[in-house]
Amino acid sequence: MRYFGTVIRPPSEANSYILQVTYGCSHNKCSFCPTYLDKPFRVRPINEVMEDIEMAQKFMPQMRRAFLADGNSLVLSNNKLISILDALNLTFPELQRVGIYANARDILRKTDQELKELSAKKLSIIYIGLESGSNSVLKKINKGATAEEMIKAVNKAQNAGFKISVIGLLGLGGTEFWEEHAIATGKAISAMNPLYFSLLTLMIVPGTELHKQWEEKEFILPEPLDMLREMRVVIENINVSSGCIFRTNHASNYLPLAGRLPNDKEKFLKIIAHALTEGKSSLKAEFLRGL
Repeated sequence: MRYFGTVIRPPSEANSYILQVTYGCSHNKCSFCPTYLDKPFRVRPINEVMEDIEMAQKFMPQMRRAFLADGNSLVLSNNKLISILDALNLTFPELQRVGIYANARDILRKTDQELKELSAKKLSIIYIGLESGSNSVLKKINKGATAEEMIKAVNKAQNAGFKISVIGLLGLGGTEFWEEHAIATGKAISAMNPLYFSLLTLMIVPGTELHKQWEEKEFILPEPLDMLREMRVVIENINVSSGCIFRTNHASNYLPLAGRLPNDKEKFLKIIAHALTEGKSSLKAEFLRGL
């Protein structure tokens, strides 16, 4: 298999075959994100994609999961996506599911029928970065979508049969907008009611626009314990009607949590309260954190 530039995938895709079908991110303007600064967005030639699928068959003939990279490959037309999915299904008889990153407008551009066609081809899970439910914060980070658009997109994809994994980012509101960010994020998740919701913790990376803002003190990163207070407010404001699998076990986080909402909501809040009482000694050390 051949890869170009930085390639990332969700933690839950650790055992999946990662297939690059696009390079970079078609938006690539989020102020906090360093992932694709090394390459402009472009669509990978379909013949190369098919060659990689053929190569993968030799190394992992019993592959059950695949992930289509890079940043938001759902931007591809249905014709291209279906040709790739057909090749995966034909090459790997034991294939169970295919995952993909998307942004809100990728989903909203597709018709309900187009989404259902993709779902029928085993493209069954979409990962979407909400980052924040606050439109003020989303505008500041140049997300390229509003909270309302992301809520609409998640609900549209779920109605078409997709499982959705939503990501929020603690600390993104800085010290100035932390409470608005936390409350609005919890409310947005409530409106989405996704199957999966994960919180990551902001790490400011050199080379990003946010790093420049941080150096110039235009953005102030909350302290670790303040990140926990922010997490508490997010959880307090989540009211989902069905079981939402919730995780904070990403390497960036100070306090790992895992369970289901709403069932484990009070348990999570008690764990956070205990950690706040214990102070920094209860948190993951900085040198153990990572992107």
